[in-house]
Amino acid sequence: MSVLIAVVIGYLLGSVSFSYIIAKKVAGIDIRQHGSGNAGATNTLRVLGKGPGILVLLLDAGKGILAVLAAQWISGSDLAMALAGVAAILGHNWPIFFGFRGGKGIATAIGVIATLSFFAFIWAVLATVLVIFLTRYVSLGSLVFLTLMPILMYFHDDPLSFIMIALIVAILGYVRHRENIVRLIQGKENKLGSSKPM
Repeated sequence: MSVLIAVVIGYLLGSVSFSYIIAKKVAGIDIRQHGSGNAGATNTLRVLGKGPGILVLLLDAGKGILAVLAAQWISGSDLAMALAGVAAILGHNWPIFFGFRGGKGIATAIGVIATLSFFAFIWAVLATVLVIFLTRYVSLGSLVFLTLMPILMYFHDDPLSFIMIALIVAILGYVRHRENIVRLIQGKENKLGSSKPM
């Protein structure tokens, strides 16, 4: 029962769409009707600028952290923490409070991984930042992050439940980025700093 409660709380936390809320407060718009149509930090950055974009990134990561910590407090089991983290990502992607139209879950996944395995988080983020710096493709950096998570957690001897959840998160992330992957292959993906929608 405690695991179920942790998962529900994780999903509800993830369902708080900070991109939507901040866009409404700052500009009076539905962020999902602008730019790429994605309710996440990258689209907020493109549409509203650095301040709101960074704020959304931090808040979205924060709800992933909070979901895992809440599960640790409620249940104390590795499985509950991992499942609550995934639930938060699912909530971000398909938020019950916002018509199940959310983002791609990368910032929330960052928060989850940072809490489950700080080692994996640090190295995955460093690699992600390097890729984005060199290519200016945020989507490619996100895919690198997703790919490295389970690999780094495995080599760090993290609990099997954490590694399996990281694999699920990576697969989910690839599905959510399928259009970006096609554009990357075609050379049509939007680069950071470009005004074109992603």
